[in-house]
Amino acid sequence: DYKFFYSHSCYNPETRSALIISINNRVIKIAPSLLSADFAELGKETQRASSAGADWLHVDVMDGHFVPNITIGPVVTAAIRPHTKLPLDVHLMISEPEKYIEPFCKAGADMVSFHIEASGGHSEKLVDLIKKFGKKAGVVLNPATPAVSVGALIGKVDYVLAMTVWPGFGGQKFIADVLPKIKELRLMFGNGFDVQVDGGLNPQTAFECARNGANVIVAGTAVFGQKDLAAAIKALRDNALKGMKSP
Repeated sequence: DYKFFYSHSCYNPETRSALIISINNRVIKIAPSLLSADFAELGKETQRASSAGADWLHVDVMDGHFVPNITIGPVVTAAIRPHTKLPLDVHLMISEPEKYIEPFCKAGADMVSFHIEASGGHSEKLVDLIKKFGKKAGVVLNPATPAVSVGALIGKVDYVLAMTVWPGFGGQKFIADVLPKIKELRLMFGNGFDVQVDGGLNPQTAFECARNGANVIVAGTAVFGQKDLAAAIKALRDNALKGMKSP
C-alpha cells in the first residue's frame, strides 16, 4: 500500500516540502554526512545541505581509539546547531560512549547512536542515558557484527545503523556483504522503524540498501562531493525509493 503525505524536510525552493511516498510505513530519509563537508565552512555547509533537501544531518564523531581518526567534538556540534533546524544525528564512533553522551546531548544533538561493540555489555544503560536527555537513541553495528547482537534492544532504540564500510574514514568502497544483514535487521525491528546505512553510499548502492530494507541513507562524498547538492540528494532519494519498491 502507498501512503502519500507532505514532509517539511524534503526540498522545494519555496515551501521546502515535497510529496514523498511511504511504503509499509517506511519513508526514505537522506542524511548527508558532515564528515565530507568543508570543515573550514561547516556553518555554511550545514546550511547548504539543509536548503538542498536533507532530512537529517549526520555528525560523525571519532576518537582516534575506537576508530583510527579524530573528527568532531561537542564544541563543534554546538557551533553547527544554530545553522540548521534539521535533526542532528550524532554517531559516536568512540570508546566509552557513556562519558560523552551528555556533552553531545547538551551541544544540540537530536539523536545519538553508539556502537554495540563499544557498549561494554551495557547497551540498555546507554539507551536509557540518551533518552534521559530527551533524545532519540540508536545502535550501530560494524560490518562483521551480526544482527542478533542488537536483538535485546528491540523496542528500546529508535533506530539502528548498519555500517557498510569499516568506520574511520569517508570515501570507502561499499561492502555488499552487509546487504543480508540489512534485510535481517528490517525483519527484526519491523516496518515502521528507521534502519540506517552508512558508508560507500551513492545512488546505486542506495538502491540496493533500500531494496534490502534500509530507509535512512547516510551519504558524505555522494552529497558534499557534488556541485549540485539538491540534485545529489534527489538522486539518492529517487534511487532509494526505486529500491524500496523493487521486489
